[in-house]
Amino acid sequence: MAIAIQAEQRTGATKGDLRQLRISGQVPGVVYGKQLQSSAAISISEKELSTLLRSHPNAVLELNLPESGVHSVMVADVQRDSLSQKLLHVDFHQINMNENVRANVRIDATGDSAGVREGGILSVILHELEVQCLPGDIPDVIEVDVSGLGIGDSILVSDLSLPKGVEAKSDSQLLIVTVLAPQKELSEEEKEAQDVEAQEAESRSDNAVHEEISTSS
Repeated sequence: MAIAIQAEQRTGATKGDLRQLRISGQVPGVVYGKQLQSSAAISISEKELSTLLRSHPNAVLELNLPESGVHSVMVADVQRDSLSQKLLHVDFHQINMNENVRANVRIDATGDSAGVREGGILSVILHELEVQCLPGDIPDVIEVDVSGLGIGDSILVSDLSLPKGVEAKSDSQLLIVTVLAPQKELSEEEKEAQDVEAQEAESRSDNAVHEEISTSS
């Protein structure tokens, strides 16, 4: 079900106007899309937006615009202060509920890994998966069951069982999670080699995600 959210029309565009808007507890934003004659400058409650981004960052929203009514939108971009992480600006993209969209969905590792019970270390490499589906089919989270993993076992994107209609757009060979051998059984040289291997795996995953995003944009 789409989440209803109220926006206010925004007229001021100077730095002073935007600063006063943020002081008052509002976040400036823009709504754009094919069905809008032009992009709409809006403001939205910072408290409401923060709650939304924490709980349902990929949700379909029914955004009520004062001058043009209700539109189905998704959050397209969020700008935050680099130090305080305070919300500075938000972009909403109008969508067609009958057309596929892409979204990054959070990955959650679930279950009690056999390898971890034996002393292994569960290492989650990929924390988000890019998917493509109809807006109403976007999952809130993708759960990855690690209960069957022993020491040295891994799960790749290609191993996922996704909901009907949801297609993974991230590289199928990206490593999501692995169970590393217990550190106490390794020599110093093996520990260093394992740390390097884990860092390289995470770097490869990050680079592949960035390439996917660059290709799709």
